[in-house]
Amino acid sequence: MLDLLKAIAVGAMFAIGLFQLLRRNVIRSAIGLLVITNAVNLFLLMTGAYRGKVIPYVNAVGQRSDALPQALVLTAIVIGMAGFVLVLALLYVLAMRYRTADADAIADLKH
Repeated sequence: MLDLLKAIAVGAMFAIGLFQLLRRNVIRSAIGLLVITNAVNLFLLMTGAYRGKVIPYVNAVGQRSDALPQALVLTAIVIGMAGFVLVLALLYVLAMRYRTADADAIADLKH
C-alpha cells in the first residue's frame, strides 16, 4: 500500500511538472522543469530503497544497501540545480530584454 502511495505521488509530481512545462509562461515552465527533476530524483531514490523495516544502509541479512541510487540522485540534484540556474539566467535576460514572461509576446522566439 505504501509503495502504491509513493508511485501515485511521483506520478502526480511528474504530471504537475509536465502541465506547468507546457504553459506559455516561461517562469511557470521553469518551475515545471524543477518539479519534473524532483519527481525523477524521488523515483530514482525509491527504486534503490528497501521497505523501511531496517536502517537504510544495512538490510535484514546484514548486507549493505546499494549506494548507487543514492549517488545517482546526489549527482542528479547537482546537475539539475546547475541546469535550473542556467534557465533562471536565461529568464533574467528575457525579462530584461522584452519586459514580459509570456512566450507568445516574445516575437523573436517564433523564428
